[in-house]
Amino acid sequence: MRKLLKNNKGATAIEYGLIAALIAVAAISAMSALGSNLKNTFNKVSTNMASTG
Repeated sequence: MRKLLKNNKGATAIEYGLIAALIAVAAISAMSALGSNLKNTFNKVSTNMASTG
């Protein structure tokens, strides 16, 4: 019974899983924001090129 109470390998695995999930959510939201900014930039460049050509 004491061995079972001292075993914390499962808790450590869950903690690592939660950290990985948090990093994934942060990365996805950062990439989404960056993608929107890039889209706006390329649209501006395209509009400027079309108006000068």
